[in-house]
Amino acid sequence: MLRFFAGSLSAWYPNKKISLNKDIKLRKYILAKIKKIRRNSNNLQKTHKIFNKKIINLLHDNNLKNFLRKNFIQKMFFLQNRFFIYQELMELKKSKKWNFYKNLLVEDSIGNPIRYFLYLKSSGNKINHVYHLSVLENELKIKLKKRIKKVFEFGGGYGCMARIFSKINKNIKYTCFDTFYVNLLQYYYLSHNNLNVGFEKNKNFFLNSKLENTKEKNDLFIANWSLSETPIQFRNKFYFKIANSKYIFICFQEKFENIDNLKYFNNLKIKLKNKFNIRITKNRFYKGNFIFKQNHYFFIGKKL
Repeated sequence: MLRFFAGSLSAWYPNKKISLNKDIKLRKYILAKIKKIRRNSNNLQKTHKIFNKKIINLLHDNNLKNFLRKNFIQKMFFLQNRFFIYQELMELKKSKKWNFYKNLLVEDSIGNPIRYFLYLKSSGNKINHVYHLSVLENELKIKLKKRIKKVFEFGGGYGCMARIFSKINKNIKYTCFDTFYVNLLQYYYLSHNNLNVGFEKNKNFFLNSKLENTKEKNDLFIANWSLSETPIQFRNKFYFKIANSKYIFICFQEKFENIDNLKYFNNLKIKLKNKFNIRITKNRFYKGNFIFKQNHYFFIGKKL
């Protein structure tokens, strides 16, 4: 209910219409892909098993073009009109790189996103993602455009961060590792944005749901809450991907279901201390939601 009322502050703002012919072709491709895949949710926490079923139903929906208006998508993937987003926006505006960030903030029409009520050029979700990248740049004293050529994202949401990197570097090599059904949603979003995306490694945006396809080294390992919301046994399988990166950026909440994430990531910091300069810092602006407050953190690393 709170999400609905918050969204109403700017839900009236119109997005440009998308190509309906292209939309029909993409949905036909997605439905054909679904028929060939056997469902597997063994690596998901309870919360995400439920979410995965909803994603499957969404992919069958003729109204997929409005997926960012769905309540369950907003709950998991899309921050909209939250007041802490304004603080992040102000930090970006104060930056000497505001002109660079301003270009990244421009929202697309795919999914019919709710624009941020205090900055209608963008959405709360995109502002949040760009702010995170500014934290990465400032903490590690690097320029993303110069240093990041290859990205591995653990849990890619609907493709928002991948889309942002497409603006930073048009030749970026980007892997979204996720469940196959979420990969299909990413395919829908990124294809509508005319990016070179697919399930083959030669694509600029490689959609991957298989652990055996993750052996390549990368410049940046990034995970926005996703790694901290998977079973520990499964997330541990990605230690080699983290260790083989030049830079690490992971957002996590203090606790998720029955997992003490702060303890887990402090242990990971100790494990990586001979290879990386690691810092764990509190997220200054985000403290959870109105009902359930808790600390959130950034796990930031640079190879020694």
